[in-house]
Amino acid sequence: MLVLALAVVAAVYAFALPTIADYSDVWRVVSALSWANLLALAGATGLNVATFAPPWMVALPGLGFRQALVVTQASTASTYLAPGGAAPGLAVSFAILRAWGFRRRAVALAVALTGLWNQLVIFGFPPLALALLALSGGTSPILESFAAVGLVVVAGLVALFALAFASERAAAQAGKLAASGVSWVLGLVRRPPVSWGGGSFVRFRREAIGLIRRRWHLLTLATLAGHLSVFLVFLVCLRGAGASPAETSGVEAFAAWSIVRLLGSLPITPGGLGIVELGLTSLLVGFGAEQAEAVAATLLYRFLTVVPTLLLGLAAAATWRRQRTVTSTGVD
Repeated sequence: MLVLALAVVAAVYAFALPTIADYSDVWRVVSALSWANLLALAGATGLNVATFAPPWMVALPGLGFRQALVVTQASTASTYLAPGGAAPGLAVSFAILRAWGFRRRAVALAVALTGLWNQLVIFGFPPLALALLALSGGTSPILESFAAVGLVVVAGLVALFALAFASERAAAQAGKLAASGVSWVLGLVRRPPVSWGGGSFVRFRREAIGLIRRRWHLLTLATLAGHLSVFLVFLVCLRGAGASPAETSGVEAFAAWSIVRLLGSLPITPGGLGIVELGLTSLLVGFGAEQAEAVAATLLYRFLTVVPTLLLGLAAAATWRRQRTVTSTGVD
């Protein structure tokens, strides 16, 4: 899997992107950035980093901003280094929060809710982008396909969530099935079965319902702010690279970004490396951006959303044990 990912990244950077625009032309675009552009890019990047923390602060009462920032930077950095999509990041988040003293069920609930809300937003943006594009008089067959997939996935996630939380009996049955399945897998590697079961899911359901009733709106707003701050970085990169609204409108930029945001969430390469760059550049050119500007905007965007988080994440991974250990009471 790792070899395949490296091959994809190498092919994109060594062959695909230079075919779209020569790197010398891309460098001329980047080197022409004004001080105003650079300040705007720095501000958008800082805002993006700051919005990582609030969803976790909402989902896990008692978690402070600095601790949430450490967790999110470390977990997100892991997704850029290891294959498997969001799974490595979730595992890192769980391990750090448990080591800080938060209760297992409270951490599991925070992981589940932040993960679910993120997926709802990622798959919900393409249908929203299609609606906005239609209102502005534009069309995009590829966006229509991704919007259809997004609607199906969002509907499926909501249905599964509602079914699992429909009643305590349903939660108990789901817990028993999950425990049996995980225990069977552990048995294959000669590990003891899990100690949780249907009763654990019932208690988890009660805590989840209580937290969602009180904080669903805050979690939704915080999650939307986090994703839209990423789009802001991309839009500032696009405008800084010289792509005017006449070439690529804000709605078209959002459409291209929402498609690639969905593609980048799939566990093809770590952090969607290579996939995002090729997909976003191609879509921008398709929407009317000049080729060198499209490549420059994409590479700037990827640099500003990957490198700062990677550096901060590595620093967080090296220092997280120095954070104050807390005692969590679970949900408030």
